[in-house]
Amino acid sequence: MKHSTRRLPNKLYLLSSLALLAGAGIVPAHAAAWEPTRSVEIIVPAGAGGASDQMARTIQSIILKHKLMKQSTLVLNKGGASGAEGIMDTKASQGNPHKLMVAFSAIYTLPIAVDLPFNWTDLNPIAMIAQDEFLLWTNAEAGYKTAPDYLKAVKAAPPGTFKMGGTGAKREDQIITVALEKAAGVKFTYVPYKSGGEAATQLVGKHTDSNVNNPSENIAQWRAGQLTALCVFSNERMVYKEKVTKDLSWADIPTCKEQGYDVQYQMLRGFFLPGGTTPEQVAYYADLLKKVSQTQEWKDYLAKQALKGEYRDGDDFVQFLKKDEANHKSLMQEAGLASKK
Repeated sequence: MKHSTRRLPNKLYLLSSLALLAGAGIVPAHAAAWEPTRSVEIIVPAGAGGASDQMARTIQSIILKHKLMKQSTLVLNKGGASGAEGIMDTKASQGNPHKLMVAFSAIYTLPIAVDLPFNWTDLNPIAMIAQDEFLLWTNAEAGYKTAPDYLKAVKAAPPGTFKMGGTGAKREDQIITVALEKAAGVKFTYVPYKSGGEAATQLVGKHTDSNVNNPSENIAQWRAGQLTALCVFSNERMVYKEKVTKDLSWADIPTCKEQGYDVQYQMLRGFFLPGGTTPEQVAYYADLLKKVSQTQEWKDYLAKQALKGEYRDGDDFVQFLKKDEANHKSLMQEAGLASKK
């Protein structure tokens, strides 16, 4: 009893000291907010050169330039099986806060299409940082100037004569292709590739007749005069008015709806942590991505790639994901791309 009494003042002194330090904004290291303790992997469930890969590497460079994180980052492409490789790798990394996954529509489409044992709720949503537009593109040498010009030619040919390239099977590009087929009364042969970059290369090489790549995947070829943008799959034109080619800006491209084909599709661009990570870890990366979204480099990237800037985190992001998943399920069932199991 005497021993305990002698130690009590020391305990009180320690507690008082901690309280004073906390009040002054000085806290012991073990009480500090969570942050990464080693290099952070950024998993891209797609091949190199595509929009997801470009976005991941842009964010990586912004984090490095502005010193937004003490640890380094490593971008890893895991695009096998239409992205299932990267998604399942992230799912298997339960509780690992040093692995981020770039998220796009494959988080819905793969489970619906092939009964992949995965749901986005297996992971922890961090934030959405943008939405992506999609366009109908043809090889410039083919001479098509408008969507009706091209689609009338497709309709006049035997079904399947014209080839549509896209990223993966039963994913966003094929969903858009089937929706366009129904709207225009045509039939393509759909050719899946590992990335939008590969789809662009194949279109320039005339191995396909068209693709529905997003702006970032075809911008270099468009600027070089190799591809023609016929229409954007949106309810309204893009807002960016700075010239990309000699004569055209993104805002100059008409919507497909304007030309008689009411097909609309936008895709989320976001990030997830593996399941089993903590709210503090999610909050750290949400704050990191918010800081990224506020940089001039990110705003310039949005304009250059014609992305729609839109930041959501927390419950706002979760509610968006629920609605977006339901929309994809409806589109895929209507297109006949959902698993029959």
